[in-house]
Amino acid sequence: MDAIGTLRMLSSQMELEHAEETRGFDTPSAVAPGYSTTNEPVCFTPKESRSAFVHPAQLPNGKQILLLKTLLSSACERDCYYCPFRAGRDFRRATFKPEEFAGLFMKLHQAKAAEGIFLSSGIAAGGANTQNRILDTAEILRKRFGYRGYMHLKIMPGAERGQVERAMQLADRVSVNLEAPNTERLAKLAPHKVFMEELLRPLRWVEEIRRSQPAYKFWNGKYPSTVTQFVAGGADESDLELLTTTSWLMKNVRLKRAYFSAFHPIHDTPLENKAAVDPLREHRLYQASFLLRDYGFDLEEMPFTPDGNLPLPTDPKLAWAQMNLVERPLEINRAEKRELLRVPGIGLRGAEAILSARRTGKLRDLTSLRKLGIIVRRAAPFLLLDGKRPASQLAMY
Repeated sequence: MDAIGTLRMLSSQMELEHAEETRGFDTPSAVAPGYSTTNEPVCFTPKESRSAFVHPAQLPNGKQILLLKTLLSSACERDCYYCPFRAGRDFRRATFKPEEFAGLFMKLHQAKAAEGIFLSSGIAAGGANTQNRILDTAEILRKRFGYRGYMHLKIMPGAERGQVERAMQLADRVSVNLEAPNTERLAKLAPHKVFMEELLRPLRWVEEIRRSQPAYKFWNGKYPSTVTQFVAGGADESDLELLTTTSWLMKNVRLKRAYFSAFHPIHDTPLENKAAVDPLREHRLYQASFLLRDYGFDLEEMPFTPDGNLPLPTDPKLAWAQMNLVERPLEINRAEKRELLRVPGIGLRGAEAILSARRTGKLRDLTSLRKLGIIVRRAAPFLLLDGKRPASQLAMY
């Protein structure tokens, strides 16, 4: 098999990794894009070949690039119940040597087919040895080939602290996939992974290293961002459990983002007969996590149902507003930024625009709000404009 064929095979199921995705959720389907209902990796036509491993992606700074998402090896000694690469599953495996993969990526990069890289791997001969191969690849790209573009490196279960530190010196972003929100739930997905020691501890190390070392020691003089991912619904956990862990990580280890991958069954795995999770649940989790990260919401304010889940029919910000602002609408000419951010239809830029506009006079009509970029149909039911409800103006919009 040639190198491109190997890359296509290794990348064919990287839809499991939502790293740097530009959307909150994919088009709902019984089988997500990039997966097969058989036990073989997906095949691609020549026209689809690049899409097999290069994905549109958004970087932490908002820039959009073409990101190569792949594994160094699909050989894995772990038997995670949900994973297409689990040990013992019957499909053709493939492996790159660090030098081989680095050379191939540079050819793609120089041809402008890939602008950045996300690199993970199945685990072979232990997490530390696997991490060494990932680091060797990154070293070759940075040092030998002078690659200065975006790099996201996966931290393997079982990696050592020194390896985590070296990954931080080479990468723009590092990640550890928790997969589940706690020890009990992880046991239902990956019984041989250890939640505290193998998964959570490396995230703590990243934050400890950030706090103890100056930024100039790291790639481009900046600390790498940190993300994680959960398999939403794979262990029958609640949204409350997922968001409790997410909130803790954001506050305690400065997690940049949590990714959520709605569970769907993979053929020839122990969970192949488990029902797929509605991708809309994934989307609601993203929305709630952004409210926690960017909009000043606390976990206790999330509109959880009695079973600890977010309501699917309504986004969480709207659900909160319906419970709290319908009878007590917000006066837009006096509200603070943190209050404005709780109104549906008002985002981060919109709140700043309102504060700026108020310096020159009062806001008295929906037309003024619309000019500021506010989605007035969503915002109007929860606002007062100079002491008056704007409901009579809604017919115009």
